Order: sequence, then structure tokens, then C-alpha cells
Amino acid sequence: MDATVMLYAGINLLGVFISSVSQVLLKKSAMREHGSAVREYLNPYVIFAYALFVGSTLLSVIAYRGIPLSMGPILEATGYLYVTAFGVAIFHERMSAKKLVALLLIVGGIVIYSTGL
Repeated sequence: MDATVMLYAGINLLGVFISSVSQVLLKKSAMREHGSAVREYLNPYVIFAYALFVGSTLLSVIAYRGIPLSMGPILEATGYLYVTAFGVAIFHERMSAKKLVALLLIVGGIVIYSTGL
């Protein structure tokens, strides 16, 4: 893989990471009590999360200028890893055997794609 593809792949991974962070912010907001329906959707967590989503979308658009279309979904799958790690670390969610096997399959798919096996 040449340096240009690696750069754009890194941009895509950054976008996926930012998208995962925004999902955490939305969940944190959903876990709080809000005085009204308007405050449920117009609070700092939600507004910032959607701003991050816009940023991650722009990063994806930029990334697709330099990576093959077939690589995009593989890089996007790393979002499952980030969200699971955030869930365990921030929300103290349990890591079940099914979740662990699923994550290992995702990592295996990424490795197989990236090594060309």
C-alpha cells in the first residue's frame, strides 16, 4: 500500500473514531433527565455530537478520494471496536463471550483484508 492510500485510510479511521465519540455523547445525553422534549434534543451533548457527525462525514468524503471503495467498509468496521471499548470503559457494560467472539471476527476480517489472504 502506498503512502497516499495510508494517509487517506488514516483520515477515514479518524472519522470513524470521531463518529464513535459522538455516539457516546448521544448515549450520555439519553441517560440524563431532561425538562422538556426540546431540551432532550437541544442540549450541549446532542449539539456537539451532531457537529462531530458532520465532521466525521466530511472526513469520510475526503478519505474516499484516496482509498479504494472496497476498503471503506473494512475501515468503518473499526467503529464497532471503538464503541465496544467505550461502552466497557465509560458505561461499565459487560463484555460477554458473544461480544468478544464478534469483535475477534471483525478484527480477523480486517486483518484478512489488509494482508490480502
